[in-house]
Amino acid sequence: MILFTDTKDMTTGKPLPLIISFAIPMLISSIFQQLYTAVDTLIISQYLGSKALAGVGATNIVIFLALCLAIGMGNGGGLIIAQCYGGNDRVKMWRTIVAMTWIMAALAVIMSIAGYLFCEPVMRMLKVPEDVLPYSVSYIRIIFVFTGGTVIYNWASSILRSVGDSRTPLYALVAASFINIGLDLLLIINFGMGVEGAASATVFSQFVSGFICLYVLVRDREKFGFDKTSLFPDRHNVWQVIKTSIPSTFQSCMIALGMISVQRLINTFGADVMAGYTAASKVDSLAIQVILSVGNSLCVFTGQNIGAGKLDRVKVALKQSRIVMLISAVIIAVCAYVFRFNIMGLFINPEDSLLALETGAQYLSIIGVAYLICAVMQSYQNVIRGAGDVNTCMVAGLTELAGKIFFAYLLSPIMGALGIWLSTPLSWSCGCVIPVVRYYTGKWQDKRLID
Repeated sequence: MILFTDTKDMTTGKPLPLIISFAIPMLISSIFQQLYTAVDTLIISQYLGSKALAGVGATNIVIFLALCLAIGMGNGGGLIIAQCYGGNDRVKMWRTIVAMTWIMAALAVIMSIAGYLFCEPVMRMLKVPEDVLPYSVSYIRIIFVFTGGTVIYNWASSILRSVGDSRTPLYALVAASFINIGLDLLLIINFGMGVEGAASATVFSQFVSGFICLYVLVRDREKFGFDKTSLFPDRHNVWQVIKTSIPSTFQSCMIALGMISVQRLINTFGADVMAGYTAASKVDSLAIQVILSVGNSLCVFTGQNIGAGKLDRVKVALKQSRIVMLISAVIIAVCAYVFRFNIMGLFINPEDSLLALETGAQYLSIIGVAYLICAVMQSYQNVIRGAGDVNTCMVAGLTELAGKIFFAYLLSPIMGALGIWLSTPLSWSCGCVIPVVRYYTGKWQDKRLID
């Protein structure tokens, strides 16, 4: 496999073909990323049982919360880099990369130590049932100790995608996916390592994907304005990365905290509902990638064109991307409803837990319809984010969070777990209003991050 930095200038040419061609590798990357987590789920459920599946599933949102800091910093720095690339400012680009590197390295160390020390108390706080708790603690402890692989990948892939290279992250994730699946089968089935084997396979594959992206960055460093005399960050660039990252990081962390609150509510319904939700959420994470990939591509497109001062191209791109995302949402919604029981049957044996199967199918039927709302929300939100109006995106995210918690706790006593599933489309509706209104006021147009 030949790796190269295939940068893409999105400031010229027809917007939609550029966005789609950039989104396709990101989509395939995301599918492979979600695929190997789904395979984890499939192997765990089939060979270790529903309790192990519930235990691993209970850790997902805690892991996501811990990684929100790294992902947020990567996204914030990526916005600056995209605008530097569009404005052809290589000096500023390199200084931003250096600042990101030091910030991410510090975060990796902090998350590893904190995660190892506090994983069990956090799991108990989430009211994970005692018969499930050992699986959760064993899994999450390994993930946290070796979280550096994920941090490296998110840092490096964010830089590459900001300059239009969505292929290298794809190659990295394809390689990592096959390695993860192979190690899952080897460690769980052949060596009988249980959930520890699943965690070990995951972290090893994450390091593989991270080092592939890192190799390309180092090899092609001249394209990023490499300056060997500037390997230490200056205060201004560190602060700009942090300042740009804080809104999206804070938004992601708050959403994760809200999801933890909701996960705590789900846990009160028992291991079967937890297992059904865990399996269905893996399918959800996979299905939504079409919308998210086009949205992320639109964000990079917006960043480059805002940096180049080409606002009209952004407006055209929004209209065209929104149509693609809505069509995708309709197709996914129909498939999720029609094949919900067949899909869940891949993860859960009805003889093991019929309730888990029915719970997952119910979740898929509701979340599929919600993708229509998500498509609208993602289209407007990514234009605003790409323009640098990150504070508005943060407010929208917090509104979505508040709606998620409010509706979940309001409806679940009345409707059971169904009320929790319904909180997703209701909260997305709340979060959709702000970016739409902000876009049509035009106030996002003067938020560019470079001079």
